[in-house]
Amino acid sequence: MLEWLRDFLVRYPEFTVFLAIGLGYWFGSLNFGGFRFGPVTGSLFAGIAIGQVAHVPVSGTTKSFLFLLFLFGIGYSVGPQFMQALKRDGWRPVALAITVAGTGLLTAYLVARLLGLDVGFAAGLVSGALTESPAMGTATEAINALPLPEAERARLIAHIAVADAVCYLFGAIGVIWFLSSAAPRLIGVDLKAEAAKLEQELGISRGRPGIASAWRPFEVRAYRLDEDAPVVGLTLREAAEQVHGHRLFVLHIRRGEELVQPDPSLRLQAGDIVAVTGRREVLVEVIGARAQEVEDRGLLDVPVATSEILLTSAALAGRKLEDAAWEDWTRSVFLRSVKRGDQEIPIGPGTVLERGDLLRIVGPEQAVEQAAARIGPVVRPTESTDFVVLGLAIFLGGVAGTAIQMPVGDMHIALSTSVGTLLAGLLVGHLRTRMPLFGRIPDGAVSLMTALGLAAFVAMTGLHAGPIFFGALAEAGIGLFLGGVAVTLMPQIVGLMVGHHVLRMNPVLLLGGLAGAQTFTPGMAAVQEKSGSPVAVLGYTPAVPIGHILLTTWGTVIVGLVAG
Repeated sequence: MLEWLRDFLVRYPEFTVFLAIGLGYWFGSLNFGGFRFGPVTGSLFAGIAIGQVAHVPVSGTTKSFLFLLFLFGIGYSVGPQFMQALKRDGWRPVALAITVAGTGLLTAYLVARLLGLDVGFAAGLVSGALTESPAMGTATEAINALPLPEAERARLIAHIAVADAVCYLFGAIGVIWFLSSAAPRLIGVDLKAEAAKLEQELGISRGRPGIASAWRPFEVRAYRLDEDAPVVGLTLREAAEQVHGHRLFVLHIRRGEELVQPDPSLRLQAGDIVAVTGRREVLVEVIGARAQEVEDRGLLDVPVATSEILLTSAALAGRKLEDAAWEDWTRSVFLRSVKRGDQEIPIGPGTVLERGDLLRIVGPEQAVEQAAARIGPVVRPTESTDFVVLGLAIFLGGVAGTAIQMPVGDMHIALSTSVGTLLAGLLVGHLRTRMPLFGRIPDGAVSLMTALGLAAFVAMTGLHAGPIFFGALAEAGIGLFLGGVAVTLMPQIVGLMVGHHVLRMNPVLLLGGLAGAQTFTPGMAAVQEKSGSPVAVLGYTPAVPIGHILLTTWGTVIVGLVAG
């Protein structure tokens, strides 16, 4: 039976890759005391395990194809926020990300020199200890460009997977432990208290049972105005001022048998029935106690639309929600969510909007259309991928990657086709904020490119490394693991000190930024859990695109440094 299985795995390597991905996702989802390896590392381990059974041939072209799709997808995803991460209030997380990434590269280089690691082990040390699996791909490309015999290059590439597997375990657990436990103690802060203070500054309410935020779902209700109603005789503008601080809007008015369109100068009369929209609790607590609610289906039959709008307006970008909420064009529309990249941002009066944010708003159809004209284009679901832009962008990114060279000491290292593709995706993603119909790719397609592309790449890397894994592990010794501990913790410690004492960052945003700088979402989740608040994501989002670009590039750079 084992012989048949080995023969099948070797004869049909394409099916073996799918087996590794499936087992990898299963293993990556297992919970080990609150810790999960995740699908990418799970796929690497699955590939290594299968490699113990059979020497499965791996197609270099297929590996590169899938990895380039992944890189373009990552760049495409973070592109809308990348430029914004370099501006305004995002500069501190950006400086933090550069500090963390730079310290990680320097530490990895020193450890590699101290332990005498070859370029393969050094590259795996970077990708595993800094939890940036894409660095495996850029390092692979850099090793393939070295003037070495093919067998030697294959051996060094296999060493990448070995070192990554050894160093990733503490790389993940270490970041979670440091951010949630060690870092708050080192700077002497109470994360729950700091998060509550920051939420108060931003106007974010954690809410009480049955109470919703001012920026969340709304209702439309109808009320009859009696003769003694305090708003009778007032214009709509004057009536709105009576509930200052609450966003309530009159959509329609029934006066006798006639439906009257609201106008700010229109005076309310006794007997009018008004359709009012606003927060449910405000309608109940502020108006419900003073007016008689009635059922008037004709009056309440207002077409309501929910739209996702890409923020491209220069006039709105950089403004707080509390400022934008009182513009005339925001009348009767309500904000339900804000997505920045792939992360949802907590919203409150102090939340600052940025170009590239995806706003989900709801309100009367006409009001939503008017608001969209001020915010940016409505993003409607699409099922078609712009393969013209996809194909040409990856090709041109690869050309640029081979043509552009960076001076590193006495050497000139090519940017690499991998980093060129990442930057091409970044550029296309950024251009979407200015030309939303350019290069459209459905969210599901981007998710498949990033998830399957990287998982399949590392699974094949594991299959390649499997047969020599234990021999290479014995060669590297315990020093590789301890070196990985240093490479994981040193950037976090340096970043914490710089962020706290030099950049003067809010502690919660600082810890979120440290997780973003190392592109490790579970680290951010650990900070959110420890602080009892989602606000750490505000530090994470501007740091993560910088972290992705730098740490991915380090795969190329570490090979050049160690090989030189």
